[in-house]
Amino acid sequence: MATSELSCEVSEENCERREAFWAEWKDLTLSTRPEEGCSLHEEDTQRHETYHQQGQCQVLVQRSPWLMMRMGILGRGLQEYQLPYQRVLPLPIFTPAKMGATKEEREDTPIQLQELLALETALGGQCVDRQEVAEITKQLPPVVPVSKPGALRRSLSRSMSQEAQRG
Repeated sequence: MATSELSCEVSEENCERREAFWAEWKDLTLSTRPEEGCSLHEEDTQRHETYHQQGQCQVLVQRSPWLMMRMGILGRGLQEYQLPYQRVLPLPIFTPAKMGATKEEREDTPIQLQELLALETALGGQCVDRQEVAEITKQLPPVVPVSKPGALRRSLSRSMSQEAQRG
């Protein structure tokens, strides 16, 4: 199966804004494949001859960065498909403040974040209701180890049968 590929590369640069863009993708793929249902096979047992012929077709696949894909057999029409959206570029978690901006030009801190920052500074990083682990474990009931797992079951079954006999 022979395959040929054509890739595209786009680059732009804006020196004034100090921006650059660069993209590369596989644009066109042309491959030769065996064609389904188009084969010929003959055998002559007397002459010990065989003949086999397989039809071939050239499949064309074209991709674009706009999530469009065209594919089909060369010489016939191409079918166009809209690919599902997939996040190609990572989304920014935050946008940094402008480096040269003055205090008046910057955006205000959201109220929820201001309240959280005020609480953290008031606490000084310490938890008010902090308890030691030993104090917490004193409040728990004591752990009773079971020597034999079946011993507890037998004692319950005896007491249940005694209850049943009593009425």
